[in-house]
Parts: sequence; C-alpha cells; structure tokens
Amino acid sequence: MTMIALGGVIGAGLFVGSGVVIKAAGPAAVVSFVITGMLVVLVMRMLGEMAVALPAVGSFYEYARLAWSDRPALGELAGFLTGWMYWYFWVIVVALEAIAGAGLVRFWLPGEPMWVISLALLLLLTLTNLVSVRSFGEFEFWFASIKVAAIVAFLVFAGAYVLGLWPATGPGIANLTAHGGFAPNGILPILTGAVAATGFYFGAEIVAIAAAEAAEPAKAVAQATNSVITRVLLFYVGSILLVVCLVPWNSAGISTPYVSALRAMGIPAAAQIMNAVVLTAVLSALNSGLYASSRMLFALTRRGDAPRGLAKLNRHGVPARAILLGTLFGYVAVVMSYVSPDTVFAFLVNSYGTVAIFVYVLIAISQLRLRARVEREDPARLRIRMWGYPYLTYLAIAGMLGIVLAMAFIPDQRTPLIFGVISLGLLVLGFSARLRFGGTPDIAALAMEPRQNREL
Repeated sequence: MTMIALGGVIGAGLFVGSGVVIKAAGPAAVVSFVITGMLVVLVMRMLGEMAVALPAVGSFYEYARLAWSDRPALGELAGFLTGWMYWYFWVIVVALEAIAGAGLVRFWLPGEPMWVISLALLLLLTLTNLVSVRSFGEFEFWFASIKVAAIVAFLVFAGAYVLGLWPATGPGIANLTAHGGFAPNGILPILTGAVAATGFYFGAEIVAIAAAEAAEPAKAVAQATNSVITRVLLFYVGSILLVVCLVPWNSAGISTPYVSALRAMGIPAAAQIMNAVVLTAVLSALNSGLYASSRMLFALTRRGDAPRGLAKLNRHGVPARAILLGTLFGYVAVVMSYVSPDTVFAFLVNSYGTVAIFVYVLIAISQLRLRARVEREDPARLRIRMWGYPYLTYLAIAGMLGIVLAMAFIPDQRTPLIFGVISLGLLVLGFSARLRFGGTPDIAALAMEPRQNREL
C-alpha cells in the first residue's frame, strides 16, 4: 500500500513536466512545488483521517455523499460529481500515458507506428488488471520500486555532486542565483508554476481507494498516507532543488531536466537510463489509472450513479466490465489524438487537470463536515486526526480555490479552466438525467457497509 501511494504521486510529470515549471519560474520553481506539495500533504492527511474513521468502498466518493447526509439531495450531487470527475480524470490519464509510453518505446523502436505501441501498452496493462487485484498490486509495487529507487539514487548522486563529493565539479549551488537571480522572472511565474504543478502530484489518493481491498484497511491507509506525507516533499522538492543546482534554468537542457542533470554529472548513457525510468513511470500511471477508474466506477454502481451491470465481477473477483469501459475510453481517446487532435482530444487534455482540483476541493469540504460529526457521535474513531483542524482544512480549501481563481488570470491556464468548468457543467446535466431516469442503489451491497457509516 505504501508503494502504491508513492507510485501514484511519482509520475512522468516529475521527470519531464517539471522542466516547463523551471523554465518559467527559474530556480524559484522549488517554491512552486513546495506550495502545491503542502496542499497535497494536507489533503492526504484529511483522507487518512476519513479512511480510518469511516472505511468505505469508493472512499472520497462515499465521503462526499456522507458529508451531506443531512441534506440528501446535495449529498447525492456531491457524491455523483466526485465519483465521475475522478473517473474522468483517470481515463484521460490512461490515454495520455499510453500515447506518452509509445513515444518512449519508439526511442528504441523508431520504426514502429505510435498508435500500435499505444494500443499494445493499453492491452498489456488491461490484462494485468483483469487477472486479479494482487496482480495490479504486484505490478504497481515493482513499478513504484523502480521509480523510488531512481529518485533516491538521483538524490544521493546529485547531492554528492552539489556538495563537492563527486569526481567531476561544476557550478552547483551557484546556479541558484547565477542566471538572473533566484526568481529571475518575478513572483507571478512562481504562482503560475504552482498551478501547473498541481497535476504532477495528483495520484497519491489512490491509496484510499485501494485500502478497501487490503487485508487491514485502517492500518494500511494510515501507514501509506504517513509515508506519502514525509516522502513526497523530499522526492519532489529535493530533486527539483538539485536539478536547478546542476542545470542552468535558462539552458536548452532544462526541457529534459533529469537527463541533463545526469549528463552534467558525467554519467554515461544518461538518456537511455532516464528513458527507461520515465517509461516505468508511464506504465505505472497507466496501471494505476485503470485500477482507480474501475474501482470508482464500481463504487458508483452501488448508489445507482452508474449502470448496475458494470459492477459484475469476473471469476478473479475484479470488476471486469468497469475495467474494460475505462480501457475502451482510452482506446477512443488514443484514436482521437490522431483523428481530431485540435478539437476532441484537445478538450480532453485541457479539462482533466482542472477536474482534479475540483475533486480535491470536495475532499476537503467532506473532511470538514465529517470530522465535526464524528467528534460529536463517536470520537474514538478518530485514530488519525487532521492537523490544526479546522484552520488547516480551511487553508487548504482557500489554497485550492486560489489556484482555480489564478487560472483565470494566467493566459496559458484559461483554456484548461474553461474546459474544466464545461466538464463540470456536463456532469451536473448528467446528474439531472440520473434523477429523471432513475438509477437504483444496490441495497444488498450497501447493507454490507459498517453500521456506523450507514447511520451517518
């Protein structure tokens, strides 16, 4: 569970996308990652509190509904939006990672068509998820282990280089201020970078969903969330700090930050090494996306928010139809990336990141309401507590809403904001259709929930 949590948050965005933030903000990109990282740490602590106090299939989808149980209509809407937005985010990630993975594989197989490799990667990891939850866990464990090992090795080697303990020498710490200062482009790009970095961190919350299939859910999610809190900032902030020490922020090499950092240290075959690491990160995200989207869809069927037929389990005990629907959406998105790259595919790419922020806002609001209720009715269930409640929860909500507001004033982020709001509007229409045509809850499945959760 700990490796699933760490693997979920260490994606290709760190290894590749971070270069965009550094190029815009300079060495002060470190501050961008600190700001966003702290928000994610707070959200993970909230999830840890709720997952231990109120274990439930569907995790934060169910918490959004429970948080408004005193106002059922609002609770049903909050749950519907949370579940479907999360599903939407991950099926888009599945398609994007399949396309990115194809590009990485072509590094070694330049003659193969991109679309063939994309579909092959999707098929491979679909089969892995269909076999059993154990096969997903084992694949993700090894994928995450490779990523974590790569980051740890980078921190050790790059740290030794910067401290002068490496055979080769270079500017090191001097690069933090040598090219126009620590924040050469001012404060605004730092805030812009924080907005862009939000999507890089998304994925750690998968542990709260996977906990429902763990042998000891409360213990597993408590350990995993704590490990993410202590390590995510080290991995992200620490490695970004070392990158800007090794590679001048305004150099051409910053477009491939980690490859350039390895080259600066004189490590041979740097491009080969990082291509393999990033491919592992991509496969991990693909694996996680299929898992997270299928389990959320499975949870949606329990409340009548998705067709009941999608809840059917195969002989291995996994929701095969839910997995296949996510895969089908991925296939369609991959096709759209070639057939309609400037319309349909552009909409998908530009909307999913904003939707992720909306999910985090709903998680924080759910924690705010559920914490007060549990404290009144059964405080013994709060074995993990959100720090500084309710003030840090309010701060996290304000920070995430601030990110959404900032997107309206940042030219590059306006389109993602508009498309994200359009996606939210479409889901509200979907909820109206659900009310009109009527999805029915799975009474037998809901009867198996803990009694305390049903009472809430």
